[in-house]
Amino acid sequence: MDILELAKRNQQKAWEIIEDTRIVRIWEGIGAKVNLVGSLRTGLLMKHRDIDFHIYTSPLDLSASFRAMAELAENTSVKKIEYTNLLHTAEACIEWHAWYQDMEGELWQMDMIHIQEGSRYDGYFERVAERISAVLTDEMRLAILKLKYETPDTEKIMGVEYYQAVIALRSEERGGMGALDRLVASGRVRMG
Repeated sequence: MDILELAKRNQQKAWEIIEDTRIVRIWEGIGAKVNLVGSLRTGLLMKHRDIDFHIYTSPLDLSASFRAMAELAENTSVKKIEYTNLLHTAEACIEWHAWYQDMEGELWQMDMIHIQEGSRYDGYFERVAERISAVLTDEMRLAILKLKYETPDTEKIMGVEYYQAVIALRSEERGGMGALDRLVASGRVRMG
């Protein structure tokens, strides 16, 4: 299967999971504003099956957050849920991670970061996604998807590292060692 077709298929599957879980409606049911962030939002979802949301409420009510997750857990395709309380840190958030098993038996990770509206990171990652989308060309998109596809599953590289490397490479003169070159030189990613 070609890289663009695989990316398209996985992105379509992600949207089907969002619909099946009713994840946006569940969070909106507690008065939250739900924003899609990450690789699905930028159209750069490849083989790492994850769906990322930033969820905002004011105030951030811990029991309401648990109610939303309890409702999500009623979906029998949701196989596991993890929680981390970071309310008393600079992040001022609750991290929820849920794993959804699709009809082919593949697990998808859904990251839901429940953030105090108006806190330090309110809108930060949404603005990053907008900036990436604004400068992304078809050539860059293909390069990023190819790098993601060719990276061994054992390597854990954040999507933004690929984006920064490819965008920086395309933006600077080819003579110097760019961010992509450094990523390849580290041995974490291979080209070709």
